[in-house]
Amino acid sequence: MAVKKKMTAMDKVKLARDAKRPHLMDFLRYIASDFEELHGDRLVNDDRGLIAGFATIDKEKVLVLGHHKGVTVEENVEANFGMAQPDGYRKAMRLAKLAEKFHLPIVTFVDTPGAYPGDTAEARGQAEAIAKSLEFFSLLKTPIVVVVTGEGGSGGALAIAVGDRILMMENAVYSVISPEGCAGILWRDGAKAPEAAEALKITAPDLLRLGAIDAIVPEPEGGAQKNHKAAALAVKKAVLAALKELEKIPVDQLIDARYAKFRAMGNFYK
Repeated sequence: MAVKKKMTAMDKVKLARDAKRPHLMDFLRYIASDFEELHGDRLVNDDRGLIAGFATIDKEKVLVLGHHKGVTVEENVEANFGMAQPDGYRKAMRLAKLAEKFHLPIVTFVDTPGAYPGDTAEARGQAEAIAKSLEFFSLLKTPIVVVVTGEGGSGGALAIAVGDRILMMENAVYSVISPEGCAGILWRDGAKAPEAAEALKITAPDLLRLGAIDAIVPEPEGGAQKNHKAAALAVKKAVLAALKELEKIPVDQLIDARYAKFRAMGNFYK
């Protein structure tokens, strides 16, 4: 009987980046009975790198926010390969405020290499939009469930990942920097990315152990790219369980617990 090879952190990175892995619209196809996309930040543009709208998961009405990488080359380019502009984060905040007004929970899907680093994004206040988003979601008076489905890249991911329950798919990764970027800074050698990936502790088991996430969502044999439906249904089950738990908590306690949760991250001397 062949012994199954243990996956390295870099193996997980490659799986998380797999073009055949389910993206936001794939998940919604299987977990939402309806989805009504809403557009625009009411200031500049409608960023296609971050999609938002209202949906029903079973009987649960929610606002869905998620990075959109696209499937075709045209979609990839239109969405900057899932790297959102400031307009995307401002759109997310605009619609999240609407969800709060109507007492609807929010479910976010994180899958991005990072925020778009182009000159247009910088000119329109990329850093300010991300910083404002962190503050905004930390104080939002409605339950928030976050699902890291592929790449959770730096501030571009964290901008919509401040929530009450952070779920992460088994082969997803979540990090402040890519392994290649880390290797380039530390060793000036991108070939050392596998070493950087191990050191960064970017896999779901590592992050669960460190307290940065709350639960791991199992994937089908061979990864989510092998069976989109099974992967989506596993996410659906985890999201509904989290929402059921959070809806029992008074909103003031929810915000206090959310603050305490993120404030405690990185404190290893408890």
